[in-house]
Amino acid sequence: MRRSNRQVLEVWGDLACFSQPPLSVERFTYPVITPSAARGIFDAIYVKPSKFRWQILEIELFERPRYIALRRNEMKQKAPGTDTLWRWMEGREEPEPLYADTDDEAKGRTQRQTIALKNVRYRLHAEIRPWPGYEDELAAFEAQFRRRAEQGQCAWQPYLGMREFAAYFRLVDEADRATPIPFDMEVGWMLYDVFDLSRPGTSEDKPFITLFHARIEGGRLQVPPFESPEVKKPIPGG
Repeated sequence: MRRSNRQVLEVWGDLACFSQPPLSVERFTYPVITPSAARGIFDAIYVKPSKFRWQILEIELFERPRYIALRRNEMKQKAPGTDTLWRWMEGREEPEPLYADTDDEAKGRTQRQTIALKNVRYRLHAEIRPWPGYEDELAAFEAQFRRRAEQGQCAWQPYLGMREFAAYFRLVDEADRATPIPFDMEVGWMLYDVFDLSRPGTSEDKPFITLFHARIEGGRLQVPPFESPEVKKPIPGG
């Protein structure tokens, strides 16, 4: 099999929030983007879930973590998945709107305190990992991604943890790679992803929470492969 090429994006934005597992109803961000959020940015530019997935390799920081406290309106109900939205648009199922104001205490909006990051800038390294049977299409996948990234194209607006926190990006070449900031931090246990990356999946899959021990050294966070024992996965049947 031909080894894939590392694809590199520079990503930045005014605000970001990569929520840690909640100890309360309030949101508190990790100090750096998670592999899950980084994968979501690559997915927004180009992905074919039935043919390949993205593997995040490394995250580089170009700004120190700086925090800001926000109060946001959030919906109590979960937004429907992509499959449900398609059924609504095609008329195969009656739409169920989410109401911001309602007498039902389980629905509507609520205010939450959010500790977010401000003025973030990262360089994200990733590789395309084809699913079995699609290895011969790897070069085509990579070429299509680079064309789209160079032109600023995306299937949806990439975001930094929350959809209202837009992410801006540009493709980075070897000759255009600056040195990350001199910053060290023991992050501790960090979210790796919320889906099972060992197989093709859909937006309707149940959560599959994985964690890894994160450490920033010299402005770089190395991300282990999903299949690595460093990535802690749920116990089957547990």
